[in-house]
Amino acid sequence: MASDLEIPRCAGADPNPRKPSFTPPPGACDCHAHILWPQSLYPYTPNRSYTPPEASLSSYTKMLDTLGLDRAVIVHPSVYGTDNRATLDAIEKGGPNFRGVAVVDADIEFAELERMHQGGIRGARINLLFKGGIGMSEVQKLTQKIAPLGWHLQLLIDVSEFDELDTLEDLPVDIVFDHMGHMPTSKGLDHPGFVQMLKMLERGHAWVKLSGAYRITSSKEFPYADTAPFARELIKTNPERLVWATDWPHPSINVSMPNDGDLLSLLADWAPDTETRNRILVDNPARLYDFS
Repeated sequence: MASDLEIPRCAGADPNPRKPSFTPPPGACDCHAHILWPQSLYPYTPNRSYTPPEASLSSYTKMLDTLGLDRAVIVHPSVYGTDNRATLDAIEKGGPNFRGVAVVDADIEFAELERMHQGGIRGARINLLFKGGIGMSEVQKLTQKIAPLGWHLQLLIDVSEFDELDTLEDLPVDIVFDHMGHMPTSKGLDHPGFVQMLKMLERGHAWVKLSGAYRITSSKEFPYADTAPFARELIKTNPERLVWATDWPHPSINVSMPNDGDLLSLLADWAPDTETRNRILVDNPARLYDFS
């Protein structure tokens, strides 16, 4: 196991978010962010791939206010392993416009899942890119447990390197792909993994987050122009199964730290039609995350 000194450290988010190029509609939602408390309060797991700096709830809500976003989904980060206290705390303090996605073991008691549901959790995340998550071997068992709660299964995977995408359609819950499938744009729109994800999206068996453009780009510089064809293809395929997110505070990235206002402005380029954009920002998140 690596020591803390050997684990790479991340840069912090841009503390001065800019306003986006358009005004989001009421009820607009950031569907993927992380709150990182002081380690004296919630320590990081030793089994992790990176060490992020603190990313406070107050800094996050400042960013939401600047961008004009009313709702948020806190996704449990891998650095906390399966200790979801930090995420549940953020949801509770964030209030009724906050929901969350947890990371849990497949052998978790159903009563604990019910308690987390009451705390605002609406999905379980499996992370196959960073240490600290659970593996695909436990997926079937886990999805059987979360299905009665109406939760979805969120996957942080590279769809270009995952050969069993078609088997996910047999699961008893909706699938949500992080960060446009996390597939490098260099592999092209016709890559079988991306095509299979599009098919799942078209059939209504999956959702996709329009987020993390800087995680799949080859250009390395904003506006990550090579990602636009992928986002537009997703939108063309099924705009009713897409949500948008900042991925704040952007942990473990290999490009310059983006500005969150600029990231929201990208959505206006990908989805210039206001009705489609509003569906992605408001209506779809309301269904997926059970907002009133």
